[in-house]
Amino acid sequence: MSYSLQRRGFLKGALAAGALVPLAACAGGGDPEETPTDAATTEETTSQETTSEETAPTDSNNPFGLEVPSEVEAIIFNGGYGIAYAEFAGGIVEKTHDGVTVSVSPTTQVAQELQPRFTGGNPPDVIDNAGAGKIGLGAIVDQLEDLNEVVDAPNLEGTPIRDTLYAGALEPGIVSGKQVALNYVLTVFGLWYSASLFEENGWTPPKTWDEALELGAKAKEAGKYLFLWGLEAADYYGEMAITSAIKEGGHEVRTALDNLEPDCWSHPAIQDVLTKIKECVDNGYFKPGGSGTQFTAAQASWSNAQEALLYPSGAWIENEMKEQTAEDFQMTGTPVPTVSTSSALPFEAIHSAADEPYIVPSQGANVAGGKEFMRAMLSQEAAANFAETILSPTIVKDTIPEDAFGSTALASQISMLGGAGDDIFTWRFNAYYGMGPDHVQAWNSFLDGQLDVAAMTQALQDVTDRVANDDAIEKYDPVQ
Repeated sequence: MSYSLQRRGFLKGALAAGALVPLAACAGGGDPEETPTDAATTEETTSQETTSEETAPTDSNNPFGLEVPSEVEAIIFNGGYGIAYAEFAGGIVEKTHDGVTVSVSPTTQVAQELQPRFTGGNPPDVIDNAGAGKIGLGAIVDQLEDLNEVVDAPNLEGTPIRDTLYAGALEPGIVSGKQVALNYVLTVFGLWYSASLFEENGWTPPKTWDEALELGAKAKEAGKYLFLWGLEAADYYGEMAITSAIKEGGHEVRTALDNLEPDCWSHPAIQDVLTKIKECVDNGYFKPGGSGTQFTAAQASWSNAQEALLYPSGAWIENEMKEQTAEDFQMTGTPVPTVSTSSALPFEAIHSAADEPYIVPSQGANVAGGKEFMRAMLSQEAAANFAETILSPTIVKDTIPEDAFGSTALASQISMLGGAGDDIFTWRFNAYYGMGPDHVQAWNSFLDGQLDVAAMTQALQDVTDRVANDDAIEKYDPVQ
């Protein structure tokens, strides 16, 4: 999965009751005011065009005017979630609209493969714009449909889709007041470890970076590493570092990064975290050679061979590595460490966000088909299928049973969300501005020991300054 930084509700209610409200407040730019579709006007127009139920579908069954027969093209990022869940949703569309055919195709490089199609005026009907190679939304905002029409439509069960979503789920997809993306997956980020291995050795997940360094020494004594990484996913450590720095220094760290401020990477909290990670590198607590290792192979060294103790990732990691995880591994997540015990936010604070952004290009051959695909994705049936097969939640509420399908990873997500309370946050700058490839390169060099803290800081600041100083790049509104 390269960078699908992507989850779960508290036993059918706690999240719905407001655990993600702080996420909505912190999600960042864009005008929070949305422009809902005038449902009454739509219904009136449809009724004028429809002479009877026998000759045309009703508005609730076909709210976007999908033509039958027709074809729908969906391009799905083939990362930690695979594409089977999207194929399932495509099957729902075909079942609901006899005569409609949905083709679902995978990609691992969204921008590389699809930007030429945007330029040529023939993009797919719906795109899962995820991974490190995603298209920066700021560059194509004028070429995308406003998906408020989807959110305000009834789901397949007859309930307005907006009413079925977790609080804060829509904000990450708003650009300049326009709902250009629907982020499908609710992601919890953290440090992942084998609960059985830790119990066997009497180890405790670290709450501070000093505790992490102590654990690294114990790992070394046991012939293991504290961390490892793979080429395409080196910036998972960037996510960990930013989360840790926000917890240590407070939300001023987050706002400085999101607002592309000069010298934002020089904030003392970020410097402290980078210094601690560099200490881990210098002490040999990272398995060498990550920049030359394919990321899932590296992850297997953690989840199957158990050569390292900890791995930072989003909650997709369980599904991504389900075929390469040691028996009785008991994959479990924990919040990332703080630098000190007097951090601005508590250790329990976490990064969680709606991710895996879906977009519908305005120039697609079947725009109504792209929207209908999203309506199927947001049905209870499709969301429940995703939760059960991927063991991760979507933004659709009430799809996860109390036993968490027997998953320790999913149960730990519920625990982390509950422990965080109101201290849940996210950011947008790196994904929105398409910084992923540059961050991956910098983090590979840093973890390989080629960059010291000062050089790493400069490398990250250069990426930020390049975007900040480019007037051709549309910026989202300042984050508070």
